[in-house]
Amino acid sequence: MAMLKVTLIKSTIGATPHQKKVVEALGLRKIRQTVELPDSPQTRGAVTEVSHLLQVEEL
Repeated sequence: MAMLKVTLIKSTIGATPHQKKVVEALGLRKIRQTVELPDSPQTRGAVTEVSHLLQVEEL
């Protein structure tokens, strides 16, 4: 199964409450924290909602 490497690049200060919940649901809490997530439609949708805060690489 393909994986995505997701890194939080920008702070969630100033983001909407919904965007903050999405970032937390992705498992990201601190700037420059990286997580590996399965490449699924659910993950892609969450990443799309906060793409301006993230850096995404396909593994």
